[in-house]
Amino acid sequence: MPDLMRQLGVILREITDDNDAWPFREPVDVVGLHLHDYYKIITKAMDFSTIQNKMEGKDVTTYKNVREIYADVRLIFANAMKYNDDENIVHLLAKSLLEKFEEKWRQFLPKVESEEKRQKEEESKGVLASNTSREAAIAKLAKDTDDELNQINKQLEELRKMLVHRCRKMTTDEKRKLGAGLCHLSPDDLNKALEIVAQEVDLDMDAQSETTLWRLKFFVREALERQANVASGKMDENAKRKREICNALAKTASKRIKKQP
Repeated sequence: MPDLMRQLGVILREITDDNDAWPFREPVDVVGLHLHDYYKIITKAMDFSTIQNKMEGKDVTTYKNVREIYADVRLIFANAMKYNDDENIVHLLAKSLLEKFEEKWRQFLPKVESEEKRQKEEESKGVLASNTSREAAIAKLAKDTDDELNQINKQLEELRKMLVHRCRKMTTDEKRKLGAGLCHLSPDDLNKALEIVAQEVDLDMDAQSETTLWRLKFFVREALERQANVASGKMDENAKRKREICNALAKTASKRIKKQP
């Protein structure tokens, strides 16, 4: 609050120029006045020259706002009234100047409160803008990460297809072992295996034998009936499907092995 500090500085000069301010312009001469108990009674000494140095940046510490200056001015007079008896001249001068200063401060206070309110509003806007910017950055990071993951998945899928196309032809023994392995899969894993097959195979109905077509017809009809007639005591569909597929795979593998020379 540089402008407020400048205005308060004018008020302080009016106080220090008062004829009654002579005891408070400089630090108390504790040694010269033989005030041996001064620092036992006064824990923090203060005077107008120290305040002036802090306002001008000549002291080790500086003021952050005008309320800190106000507190130090009151401390000057409070120390004087605390150390000196009520009828002591220094006590009476401190009391009189404190009343003058408090009156000037009451007139000055609305400006201080207005400036403090303005600063709080600006800080709130800054925090809101910072939070909005942070949320936008997080959203962008999430989108970029999602795009990167999608790109990686796409590249992995292309790599998988490339590897599959480059695979060597499977031997009869490997096919037999594959068929046997399929029979030991859980229903869920078997469904996933069939999905892989469905991705690679287009079923040509005209190329199937009459026996295969009729078996498929009966199987499909029974499967649809089971789906439409859900009951607590029905047979586990996945288990039955697994057995039928395993039987079909076993028969096919057996026929191929017999055909081998």
